[in-house]
This record gives sequence, C-alpha cells and structure tokens, in this order.
Amino acid sequence: MKRVVLFLLTNIAVLVVLSVVLNVLGVDRYLSENGLNVGMLLVFSLIVGFTGSFISLLISKPMAKWSTGAQVIDQPRDADEQWLLATVQRLANQAHIGMPQVAIYEGEPNAFATGAFKNSALVAVSTGLLQTMNREEAEAVLGHEVSHVANGDMVTLTLIQGVVNTFVVFLSRIVGYVIDKAIFRTERGTGPGFYITVFVCQMVFSILASIIVAWFSRQREFRADAGSANLLGTPRPMVNALKRLAGMEPSSLPDSIATHGITNRPGWLALFSTHPPMEQRIAALNARS
Repeated sequence: MKRVVLFLLTNIAVLVVLSVVLNVLGVDRYLSENGLNVGMLLVFSLIVGFTGSFISLLISKPMAKWSTGAQVIDQPRDADEQWLLATVQRLANQAHIGMPQVAIYEGEPNAFATGAFKNSALVAVSTGLLQTMNREEAEAVLGHEVSHVANGDMVTLTLIQGVVNTFVVFLSRIVGYVIDKAIFRTERGTGPGFYITVFVCQMVFSILASIIVAWFSRQREFRADAGSANLLGTPRPMVNALKRLAGMEPSSLPDSIATHGITNRPGWLALFSTHPPMEQRIAALNARS
C-alpha cells in the first residue's frame, strides 16, 4: 500500500506544484478573468500535463542508475558479464534496436529497462536474479526487457501519463469554474471556491487517472512476456522464469522505476497494480503454446 500511496502522491504533487507556480504567475487568473477561455485552458493543461512526464522520461536513465546503484558494464570482468553483454546484443539485434547499455545492481531478483530512446536504452539486472536463475531463465527475462524497449513502452507510458495529467488539469478547472460561479456566485474573476475545488478535484481525478496508467502498465507486461517468447522461439523459458519469481518474496525497485521492473510488489487494490498477477502472466504464455 505504501508504494501505491507514494506513486499517487508523486503524481498529485507534480500537478499541484506546477499549478501553484502557474497560479502565482497569474495564468489561472488570466484564463478566468473574463470567463473561462477553453482553448487557452487546453493549452495550459497540455503544458502542465506533459512537462513533468517528459522531464521524468529524459532523466530516466541517470535516475535509474543513481537510485539502484547500477554499474554499467563497459568491459566484461568475468564470464557472466561477457555472457550478459553477448545475450543482450543478440536479443537487441533480433528486436531491431540499438545495443542498450547493460548494467548490474545489487539487490533481490529483478530487472528493468528504461530510457527515452529505443536505440540508447538501459537494461539492468540484479545480482539476485543472476544468482537464482539459470541462463535460459535469465535470457527470457532479458528478452522481456528488450521487448519493452522495442515496443517503445517507456515513451508510450509517458504519453499516456501526460494525456491523463492533461485531463486532470483541464477538468479540475472546468469543475472549479462552474462551482465557483454556480454555488459561490463569484461575479468577476475567481474566488476561493475555484481554488479549493480545483485542489480537491486534482487529487480525486489524479487517483482515477492512476487507475488508467496502471491498467496500461499491466497490458504492456503481457506484451513484453509475449515478446520474450517470440525472441527465444518458445514461451517455456519465460514461463519458468515467472514461476521462479512467483516462488520468491516479491522484490521491489525504487518508486521512480518500479513500473519498469520484471516484477513488482502487488498494490493493495488490483486496479492500482502496475504488474499482473504471476498466474495470469503464466496462463497467457501457456495459451500461446
């Protein structure tokens, strides 16, 4: 539950901070001074909605390295690192993407991919994953992460987050304006009712928007699992990897990259979970056999 709450609060905080800044600059007052200008409001909402999402995407690689302590492999130091680089290179070639940076970090079994561009992404695996999985299972996990990159999932998730943020900002101000005029009967400009309503609506709408983002995140996990099966020519290694993960204590990643991991702790409500249950992922892969 803590992870879900932090995820929601982060999105709400971004919207609130940007809204406060723009309000201090007088943008809100300008939009509502002589009646709400819907066109200008939409432009305003797009700027607020996408700014944070795109900034997060552009700094995702350095943030992921910093938050996990991941060390990029420039020159392999042993046979395991050499195998890791060679496997990612082969899978990247099969997926028709540029060679990602490959990194290892200390931690429980997990892996993630991130980055703003397909041809300069980052694929990282934990020491726990390399120690507990055989090479066929580890290769399947790497195929899953390479598929995320090839599918453009990081960019698509950013766009979806930006779109829902835009609607949160737009609709909260429409509702705030209507309530301010209809209930508080403010005749000129906007009164306290507008700002109170906008604040409350942004929190409520952000929670609803997070359900949409989480739903898409679950769908992309199914697609990445299928992508791994396609790259390896069989779903069996990915099924075995998921079964192994299912038998372990759910691992976690820093909140900034939790949605990018091969696994994640389940949310307190299924609607807010970024990853489907393991049994559903395994069943979907077995249905391909």
